[in-house]
Amino acid sequence: MRQPTKPFALCVDNADYKASLILGKAYRIITDSVAAKDDLVRIVDESGEDYLYHKTYFVFVEFPRAIAKKIRSLETVTV
Repeated sequence: MRQPTKPFALCVDNADYKASLILGKAYRIITDSVAAKDDLVRIVDESGEDYLYHKTYFVFVEFPRAIAKKIRSLETVTV
């Protein structure tokens, strides 16, 4: 399997990870070509750390530039 070509993963299943993944939330993909060989995708989940999840938990999407920029800026906001 190749690394997903879309930069974001939209969570469509969180059955095994209810505390870590929010249904319908877009997560930014962190490139990991080694993990992709095992059908895994690396994202920063709700814990704030990056973890590997099986690709079936997501659909891969691309947003218009302005929206992608806004999503990335939200990742750097601290409470």
